[in-house]
Amino acid sequence: MGLTRPSKPLSLLFLSLPLLAIIVSSSDYTTLIYKGCADQKFQDPSGVFTQNLKTLFDSLQSQSSAAKFYKTTSGDGQSAVTGLFQCRGDLSSSDCRTCVSKIPEMSLKLCDNTIAARIQLTGCYMRYEVAGFKQVSGTELLYKVCGSTRASGAGFGDRLRMALGEIVKGIEGSNGFYTGTYEAVFVLGQCEGDLGSVDCVDCAKSAVDRAQSECGDSISGQIYLQKCYVSYAYYPNGVPTTTTTTTKSDSGTGNNTQKTAAIVVGGVAGLGFVIACFLVLKSAVEKKEGKY
Repeated sequence: MGLTRPSKPLSLLFLSLPLLAIIVSSSDYTTLIYKGCADQKFQDPSGVFTQNLKTLFDSLQSQSSAAKFYKTTSGDGQSAVTGLFQCRGDLSSSDCRTCVSKIPEMSLKLCDNTIAARIQLTGCYMRYEVAGFKQVSGTELLYKVCGSTRASGAGFGDRLRMALGEIVKGIEGSNGFYTGTYEAVFVLGQCEGDLGSVDCVDCAKSAVDRAQSECGDSISGQIYLQKCYVSYAYYPNGVPTTTTTTTKSDSGTGNNTQKTAAIVVGGVAGLGFVIACFLVLKSAVEKKEGKY
């Protein structure tokens, strides 16, 4: 069967709409944050790729009840498809499965039979690629969004730097996932499951540096790299202690990069971040600096 090899990583386009007051709950961990679809579709006259992709999706879904990260390959030769899923470290097994099970149908609707795709939901993500697909660096910036509200008064920069630094310190000894608070700044970070400890810390450092350089004095932000992501939100009146809360607009606007893999649809980028924060607030409060 014929293959059209890509000459570049996934194409980039995104849309982020302003967010009004919302109420979020733990049921929102399946909200779409962004999608990334390769430019090329697989030439599949015999249907082998389609079947391999279906088998891959089935395998990933079946593992999502027992694991929060799983990577496998379906098929062989040029029609082989490698894929993985990862759930956030604080999701239960049942929530992980529910989250992962949403992605295959979503992927087919949003990306069709493209040779590579990544679907990022609030609580999990899945990606796949055909054999021979061009790889990008683990610290490649895929997507970012910075809150439109800016911090007022002196000292926020130092506070944010210290809070983000807690991610780097915490993620090393916590299986690649960390949530915590520092002086009213809620932070979250996670590395892809097959990343070693040293590489995980390096990736988290890169994401933290990106957050500081890209978002400046924004009171919220999220940075997605190929192998890890970090997010933060500053609450001047203190981090809320419930998982269902009303919040004011701070969705911000996304900014694109030249070599990345994100297409955000439906205006959910800002919503996704707010939900991501509240999903782990209860866990964070119970654990003080809840390490996973």
